[in-house]
Amino acid sequence: MLRVAISGADGRMGKMLVETALNADDVKLTATLTAPESPNLGKDAGAFIGCDAGVCITDDLNQLDCDGIDVLIDFTRPKGTLTFLPICQKNNIAMVIGTTGFSAEEKTQILEASRTIPIVLAPNMSTGVNVTLKLLEQAAKVLKDYDCEILEMHHSLKVDAPSGTAIEMGRTIANARGQNLDDVAVWAREGHTGERVPGTIGFATLRGGDVVGDHRVIFASKGERIEIAHLSSSRQGYADGAFKAARFLVNAKPGLYSMSDVLGL
Repeated sequence: MLRVAISGADGRMGKMLVETALNADDVKLTATLTAPESPNLGKDAGAFIGCDAGVCITDDLNQLDCDGIDVLIDFTRPKGTLTFLPICQKNNIAMVIGTTGFSAEEKTQILEASRTIPIVLAPNMSTGVNVTLKLLEQAAKVLKDYDCEILEMHHSLKVDAPSGTAIEMGRTIANARGQNLDDVAVWAREGHTGERVPGTIGFATLRGGDVVGDHRVIFASKGERIEIAHLSSSRQGYADGAFKAARFLVNAKPGLYSMSDVLGL
């Protein structure tokens, strides 16, 4: 039985993770965490779907300080993730990290933690998105001379831009072309920008409504455009991917893994 803790358990993604855990025959929901200011503290984690999970939502990090948890699934904010890291190291708890918006220094902290515990870090856990990344890698190798633009749209409450998935798409394309994304990314355009610089990768960000996550990559040349898109209508795909990652980590050695490792891509 896979013993799982979920952080951010009363958020949009957290609720989907809790529901997925409760519906899985091989998962035991062991702990659910949230922020100290949450109005859901003390409530049963399954109350939102009318289910008695037998696990209360808490802000008590001591819930992780035990031998009864195999994996922590974390979709929160960088500050929260970095708070969990040393606790998971201390208790030999593997981590699935779907949080985005980390700085280079914060990513280094995660890498250091992965020397003692296994961690899957991915900007997007969806199987479909990771297959899309593979398609983009292949396309970018062939379409090296095509202009590339990445368009993403998310709900109005998302706090980072561009999305971690969009950035990962850009990085995948740049790597396939033998480039460094930081050298070729155009994060925004405004005013008199001049002509498009060949070899750059442009990003456009939209925010509004309750859009779960739409990503479109456009390769454009004279006379034709090729579009590769992934559109999410539900967070279920992200949750399913997170649990695939959690199951993968049970038998994994310490190290930093991606969803490509989990899916064998």
